[in-house]
Amino acid sequence: MEKRMLFMDLDGTLLDDRKEITPGNRQALEQALQRGHGVIITTGRPLKSAMEQARKLGFDKPGCYLIAYNGAVIFDWAWEKQIFARTLTIPTVQKVFDHVNPLGIHVQTYDEWTVLVEPRCDDAAVRRYCSLINMEHRVIGDVHTDLKEEPVKVLVIDYDDQTELLKVEAWLREEMADIVDCFFSCDQYLEVVPKGMSKGEAVVMLCRMLEVPVQNAVAVGDAANDLSMIQMAGIGVAMANGTEEVKSVADYITKRDNNHDGIAEVVERFFAENVG
Repeated sequence: MEKRMLFMDLDGTLLDDRKEITPGNRQALEQALQRGHGVIITTGRPLKSAMEQARKLGFDKPGCYLIAYNGAVIFDWAWEKQIFARTLTIPTVQKVFDHVNPLGIHVQTYDEWTVLVEPRCDDAAVRRYCSLINMEHRVIGDVHTDLKEEPVKVLVIDYDDQTELLKVEAWLREEMADIVDCFFSCDQYLEVVPKGMSKGEAVVMLCRMLEVPVQNAVAVGDAANDLSMIQMAGIGVAMANGTEEVKSVADYITKRDNNHDGIAEVVERFFAENVG
């Protein structure tokens, strides 16, 4: 069997509803690695959060990779370094903040290891977000004066009502479509990333770097930000608990959900043989 690459979303896919990995999923992924296949956590989370999760799960070794920030960063565990990164320009970030701030909803960006917010957004939303992904946040005075390095993404959050987020999405698509892409990773999170960056593009890029045909990529997800990788991989898989939109473009839909070894089902079906 030729080498295959397994690209997996974290939340709602590899992790169960308690944000843990089931024993069955863990065992199946270890078997895939032992057979010579690649295992890639592919997430919208910041790199720091994704790295900590990979270490916790035990997938921080050769043969494992990370795609973070919805495709804008690729990390190789064998070398323990980023092998690809693309950022937003500071003026782009400033323009998004300037539009969102008068709306009164939460907006944040990032440096290498920290969530960055202006004083207005030093609030319950950032604390809730950081508790979910196990990161710290830092208050800067103003993105116009205190943002010193180009960040990878901006995240707009509303935990109560998606209405304003949909308006921001429409504005981004009308006013900034030439420099950013935007999409929902869940109903509460509107992601803003560099133009052309997506999980799907990262799948293609990493396969090219590793000289593995993209036809040998299997991508598994459950939400809107997984659509691109499910469509661009050789085999696109939707979780049983995924959205109807994701299921509509998938080549295969798991019978088991994220709480019942859905990833193990994918490994059993597509990664059962050794490489070679």
